[in-house]
Amino acid sequence: MNPFSARRPLLALAATITLVLAVAAPMAAQETPAVTVLKAARLFDGSSDTLVTPGMIVVEGNKITAVGPESVVPEGATVIDLGDATLCPGFMDAHTHVTFESTGDYKSNMVEGLQREISEQTVHAVVYARTTVEAGFTTVRNVGSNDYIDIGLRNAIARGLVPGPRILAAGYGLGSVGGHADLSGVRHDLFPQADYHQGIATGGTGFREAVRYQVKNGADVIKFCASGGVLSYADEVDTPQLTLEEMTALIDEAHRLRKKVAAHCHGDEAAKDAVHAGVDSIEHGSFLSDDALRMMKERGTFLVPTLMAGHSLEGQLEKWPPPIAAKARAAIDGVGDMFKRALSIRVKIGFGTDAGVFPHGQNAGEFALMVGLGMKPVDALRSATSWNAELLGIADEVGTLGEGKLADIVAVPGDPLADITATERVFFVMREGAILRHDGRSPERP
Repeated sequence: MNPFSARRPLLALAATITLVLAVAAPMAAQETPAVTVLKAARLFDGSSDTLVTPGMIVVEGNKITAVGPESVVPEGATVIDLGDATLCPGFMDAHTHVTFESTGDYKSNMVEGLQREISEQTVHAVVYARTTVEAGFTTVRNVGSNDYIDIGLRNAIARGLVPGPRILAAGYGLGSVGGHADLSGVRHDLFPQADYHQGIATGGTGFREAVRYQVKNGADVIKFCASGGVLSYADEVDTPQLTLEEMTALIDEAHRLRKKVAAHCHGDEAAKDAVHAGVDSIEHGSFLSDDALRMMKERGTFLVPTLMAGHSLEGQLEKWPPPIAAKARAAIDGVGDMFKRALSIRVKIGFGTDAGVFPHGQNAGEFALMVGLGMKPVDALRSATSWNAELLGIADEVGTLGEGKLADIVAVPGDPLADITATERVFFVMREGAILRHDGRSPERP
């Protein structure tokens, strides 16, 4: 999350959404026929080891009614032939910050966070959301936002008011006083200390209240900071920030309210406590030991490695304060080896990028980073489709291409199993049957 935004009081979002609508109205989805048949040279269904050839999908309304080359084209259907391309389930990014985008410069981020009104920040978020969905990511989990902008944006997208991905929103990320979720690096008397309304709490009771407050305001998922982080000033990146008692209370309360829990966590000790307490996913995981990874394997805990976050910071660290740059270097140095060991131990791996730390729309760069560290291309695709659908708890609706599933479909040029970077050149996007991007037939490869 953006660690530099100033604390602001809770704001009713009605006026903000009105402003957003005025800006975003021309960006609405293209009119989509009632029955559409998509054809392409290949199809990845989200779960299989191989591609289907040729690819064909029948879409009626917002759902898929048939998949595969034997499907019957309904009379009167509009047929779209995408050529030498591969049809895939809409990609999912399980770790985004769609209401924020870093400039790559600490001081610039700080100043912009202080200057932007909430309404202006929301308009920026609308633009980021459109960029994200046009890159092929039809679902995102937004793991931290100030002022509940992600929840207002989620609602506007769900109502068809603005284009964007399906959003599972966390509201405020939870954390300890002085920790990664708390504002630091500024003069002590400038802002009042945040409390559980902004996710900052102490003790089991305090974190139960913080969970309840996020759920009250519409959170789909709870995110908390189990260890320190990189882009925050006061905390060490690998130290535990909550006690086991606090984590247990937080996770128990979220699960009692039927919300999954994602733990920002670079450190090994904090990860073991979070896994022991029942967390659903460990985000980042830079310094995880084999013992922690084996615990995750045994308990079915997902790892969301966010390789793009560190990759995007390389070459920019001179623009960050020395303490932050040092933490970033340590995390960058550790995450690749950790990822390889997670693969060998066969930990469940979800696809997440930390988009917002780098420009939105570049999310698909994560695929090549994962494959470069030894992941099979088909598993990289599964991580962003069926595996993420399991992690997010929405596998009944999306994540695979099958009869009765919501019609979240993207097309990439060529064969992504032969060239995983094809995922970075999405040229067709459909979300719930609505065409949000259609550049014509598969473009020529560069």
